[in-house]
Amino acid sequence: MRKKLTNSLWGLFFIIVGVGFAGNVLFDWNFELFFPGWWTLLIIVPCFISMVQSGFGVGSTVGFIIGIMLLLSYYINFDFNIMQLIIPAILIYIGLRILFQNTFRKTINYDHNRYKDKAEDGAGFHQASGSQSEYTAIFSSNKVRVDDTFYGAELNAIFGAIVLDLRDVNLQHDVEINATAIFAGIDIFVPSNVRIKINNVPIFGGVDNKVADTTDPNAPTIYLNSTCMFGGIDIK
Repeated sequence: MRKKLTNSLWGLFFIIVGVGFAGNVLFDWNFELFFPGWWTLLIIVPCFISMVQSGFGVGSTVGFIIGIMLLLSYYINFDFNIMQLIIPAILIYIGLRILFQNTFRKTINYDHNRYKDKAEDGAGFHQASGSQSEYTAIFSSNKVRVDDTFYGAELNAIFGAIVLDLRDVNLQHDVEINATAIFAGIDIFVPSNVRIKINNVPIFGGVDNKVADTTDPNAPTIYLNSTCMFGGIDIK
């Protein structure tokens, strides 16, 4: 359902732009795509569509807020430099997300009793339970090694780095990974004989899949939903 809505939003965007340019030719409209602050749409539109598609993730939401604030600065005469509010806005959002992390967390219903993983984030290894775990690196690094059954994860790297190692996982079913990289990098090491399906929103960034396609038609699939803003994700 969300994928259809995402395609509809992209289609509607291109239709509006096309009709606007056609109106300039046929009816002497004064339609301009390159209005003051037009470049902020390169941030706002992909982030908004990512929010519709994958929910209010850190990367898409923060990017949307930044884009809106930058666009408003072209039309509202503030008594202060709006750029100075970007960092506080990001910090406030991150704080709210930490406070209400259970509300924002995505879950996929699996057998909870079979899920165990280990994460190394500077404080040693810890056990995490639940159907889908969330790992965050903000101005830091986070190394996660999963050596048992894996049920998906949400990765958020902001001015940091995350390494997710799944090479010891015996994957028997499809899983979903939601990842956001903002001025950051994420490395995902996957087990052998898996399929990789990528749905990425690139904003001066991208995903590099270095995994060879498997010929096994029954191989499990790892679905990666990602947003890369001045950052990158490597699948190895």
